[in-house]
Amino acid sequence: MPDHGRTVIDIIIEDHREFEDLFRQIESTEDTEDLRRLTDTVIAELVRHAIAEEQYLYPAMREHLPDGDSIVDHEIEEHSEAEETMKEIEGMDATDPAFRDKINTLMEEIRHHLKDEEEDALPQLAEVCPHEALVELGRKVEQAKKIAPTRPHPSAPDTPPWNKILAPGAGLVDRVRDALTGRAHGTS
Repeated sequence: MPDHGRTVIDIIIEDHREFEDLFRQIESTEDTEDLRRLTDTVIAELVRHAIAEEQYLYPAMREHLPDGDSIVDHEIEEHSEAEETMKEIEGMDATDPAFRDKINTLMEEIRHHLKDEEEDALPQLAEVCPHEALVELGRKVEQAKKIAPTRPHPSAPDTPPWNKILAPGAGLVDRVRDALTGRAHGTS
């Protein structure tokens, strides 16, 4: 009997909608404390999402899409740019006048990335990958997000097998740091 559970595409697009919701909240807040909290939350969720994509979605794209290597290389390059921006934001004070500009840069980078995925890569994958495989990838992505890092690590590996080996350890360290510092982070 086929599994009619949520596919990796459903989960990725759901994450994208959550990012947009957080972006709208960031754009509408004037309070620097709220801005910092929302920014920390969006960074934690973006990092988890990117790690899960790099561990499971991108290898599937490389395998199933005729131009999968070039699509994934482009996606990973966008992840790297966003990670650098997130790392810069992490080191800034929310009262710094440049803080909002840097967040706007991040949101622009992410919105471009989400549009690319939703208009190109994900529809292609949905066409060629069996539904059961997409459901299984969805399960793996959800599991990966639970143990993924919550802080950007621009120098960490982006491709298997090293990303699967190192990400859980970095995730544990990040969650401990988050707990000790009281840093806001998502729960998905």
